[in-house]
Amino acid sequence: MAKKKSELYEWVKTIIIALLIAFTVRTFIFTPIVVDGASMEPTLQEENRMIVNKIGEPKRFDIIVFHAPDGRQYIKRVIGLPGDKIEYKDDVLYVNGKAYKEPYLEKFKKKLGGGHLTGSFTLKETAVGADTVPKGHLFVLGDNRIDSKDSRGIGAISMEKVIGTTKLVFYPEIKIIKN
Repeated sequence: MAKKKSELYEWVKTIIIALLIAFTVRTFIFTPIVVDGASMEPTLQEENRMIVNKIGEPKRFDIIVFHAPDGRQYIKRVIGLPGDKIEYKDDVLYVNGKAYKEPYLEKFKKKLGGGHLTGSFTLKETAVGADTVPKGHLFVLGDNRIDSKDSRGIGAISMEKVIGTTKLVFYPEIKIIKN
């Protein structure tokens, strides 16, 4: 009888430890997310399942997941970091006056047959309403610039609202997203 109690105790202890580890990992390190919508096409597709890394600070061109003002979770690409001056002219990104290539948009631009994917704007002309990205905030855009609810309309994203970065799609096929 004592042997059965001891074995049962060991099983219960093992299950509790496993649940605590799973909870800790999911809460503080990694969590899964499902893409909902077309704003990151063609990079991400609706129903892609991804892993979000909650450790570290987002860098320019990282894809992040954050709590949006409407209460939902959005997936967008970081374009501007705190203090950056952002501008688009003739479908070209300028950060602090320097032009940047966006290779992740090339496939979509070809689909448009030479049309502009990103309309011209300055940061001040967006919902951010300032010359530079505010301290503690990010300026984000969806890769599908024609159909994306992003910082142009919802403003800069507070770092406190960022859940994490994501580069790994694990369903329907495994692929690593490159910036």
